[in-house]
Amino acid sequence: MASTPANQPDQSLPLFYRSLVPLSSQAHADFGLKPRENLGFTRGSHAIPVTVDEFAICQRSFPIVFGIGEAAAPLALVGLQEGQNLYLGADDQWDANAYVPAFVRRYPFMLARLQPDSEDLSLCFDDSSGQLAAGAGEPMFVNGELSETTRNCLNFCEQFEQAVMRTRAFIDELAKLNLLMDGEVTIQREGLTEPAVYRGFRMVDESKLQNLRGDQARKLVQNGMMGLIYAHLFSLALISPLFERQFAASTQA
Repeated sequence: MASTPANQPDQSLPLFYRSLVPLSSQAHADFGLKPRENLGFTRGSHAIPVTVDEFAICQRSFPIVFGIGEAAAPLALVGLQEGQNLYLGADDQWDANAYVPAFVRRYPFMLARLQPDSEDLSLCFDDSSGQLAAGAGEPMFVNGELSETTRNCLNFCEQFEQAVMRTRAFIDELAKLNLLMDGEVTIQREGLTEPAVYRGFRMVDESKLQNLRGDQARKLVQNGMMGLIYAHLFSLALISPLFERQFAASTQA
């Protein structure tokens, strides 16, 4: 698979990925995985995709909102302004008290179809990440076979894909019940001449949720989706603390 030059990220690739190369026992026989030293690659991102499997723990650290458009994927807000990650320090280390989303931990690997019509997913990696290199780190292959390190990476990516499927089912159910609405948050703070207003995301409409038919509400409770909805709604209370982080960061700057 052809790689995109490091300075020209492929817009068709997921967030963080600048290129995608299938891991091969022939091409990468002597490659190893170097320890990750920082999460600097997340600096330019203010919203990071999360799966429903993460809602319970994610809602303790970040507001969870939904994207705009048909693919309204759940997103953890790590900033309120485009290109600003407020959970990444100047040393490129993540806030030690905050959860690190699986989408971040998966990088530089992911499962991808090598051909559009293929049903099979192959383990690929971003060769611009610098984490995989010849003769460095933990070997990816031993005697031509997958090493334990590679199997662990593959297992994590497989579990992530399964979580993505559960997330899509959740989004489909929200859409079917017409529970998502355009979100807007207004924050009043001493020292601001005008209130700060944030839009450009979607959220669950509590009024519609409360007016669901009994059978619809019972279904959401029985399949566990009601708990996910309330994890999302409770997490929105963290938008104000996130604004305070932003205010502090801008004051320091």
